[in-house]
Amino acid sequence: MLRSFLRAKLHMATVTESNLFYEGSISIDIELLELAGILPYERVWISNMNNGERFDTYVIPAEKGSRTIGLNGPAAKKASVGDKIVIFSYGYLREDEIVKHEPKIIILNENNEPIKIYNPKLVF
Repeated sequence: MLRSFLRAKLHMATVTESNLFYEGSISIDIELLELAGILPYERVWISNMNNGERFDTYVIPAEKGSRTIGLNGPAAKKASVGDKIVIFSYGYLREDEIVKHEPKIIILNENNEPIKIYNPKLVF
């Protein structure tokens, strides 16, 4: 049996742009993607800290170093520029992988710069 676990999280990202008439997705600075281990076109879940909206979409890479977090297409209706969001990536683990699993948590500041990175251990 496979179980779903948090794999990576970009916490307190600030939405920098919103484009309703762009192909639907979330644009994320490729440096942040690399840091979190999230791949382009990977499915992610998003929680908006400002309004409680939760939704999923796929990632497209934004310019390296731009610190872009952009909501595009219908996702642009779920948050406004300046909103704080949390971006989650989940993965499926076999029972034998669970005890070794350590998700990667990246805390961002108001400019979408990493200020803390850690890998919490599961506690049983």
